[in-house]
Amino acid sequence: MNKRDILLLLGALAIIVILWMAPEETTHPVPKDEIHLKFYDIVKADGKKAAEKFCEDCHNENDIPFPEDHPPKFRCLFCHKIKL
Repeated sequence: MNKRDILLLLGALAIIVILWMAPEETTHPVPKDEIHLKFYDIVKADGKKAAEKFCEDCHNENDIPFPEDHPPKFRCLFCHKIKL
């Protein structure tokens, strides 16, 4: 084994350790209830960006407000996973 191989193995090991120590995902997934079920179909047919257009219809200041520390609202399904 030469020096390059050892560095490659150490780098790979470092990546594995970092991923292993990553915190648990805490973002709530999109519920699979009758309200959100239609968006699962939109994601299957047209993708996440097509479904995200409808999130603010309910999730807004008047109906279901976002927490104060919530990041920008235009990419909902980037964080909130939808399990097909």
